Amino acid sequence: MQYPSIHINLITHNPCPPMVFDLLNKKAKLRVLEDAKGQVQIVGLREEEVNSVDCVLKLLQHGAHIRTSGQTSANQHSSRSHAVFQLILKKQSTGKIHGKFSLIDLAGNERGVDTSSSDRHTRMEGAEINKSLLALKECIRALGRRGAHLPFRASKLTQVLRDSFIGDRSRTCMIAMISPGMSSCEHTLNTLRYADR
Repeated sequence: MQYPSIHINLITHNPCPPMVFDLLNKKAKLRVLEDAKGQVQIVGLREEEVNSVDCVLKLLQHGAHIRTSGQTSANQHSSRSHAVFQLILKKQSTGKIHGKFSLIDLAGNERGVDTSSSDRHTRMEGAEINKSLLALKECIRALGRRGAHLPFRASKLTQVLRDSFIGDRSRTCMIAMISPGMSSCEHTLNTLRYADR
């Protein structure tokens, strides 16, 4: 019996400016396109074949190290981009995709108060992060209304995630990070409402 080979890719979506970068290829700029069948293609995306957990962890650490991050008044190490990590099972004989497992770090919603003391660029990044999270929320809402138009083209993030939502065999789970502090109560409730969609 021939087992599927496991490939990995790792991309980051910087909302401001709205670009997609390959974290396994020195942050090379990538284009997100749709083919004739309506499938999302990320042109030039590098894939690495992996054969051990150590190899997967090493690539994840590499991606996290070069991913865009910054400092806000709320967080010393704040993600300033979304990150998509995918494990892809391919049939060795044909190269056909057998399955795909995606982990996505959405970078978190930013309140104005969190970035009020930050520079203009950081505030713009926060606004763009919120804009792409809103686009994702609209896609999730549309999926709940059977037959509704799915606005995946509203952001690069939702374009990249499109395959995770459509198809009979697709399953999606959201894990929300919340703060235990009383000062973050309203923000925590908003995060839980978002995850509950």
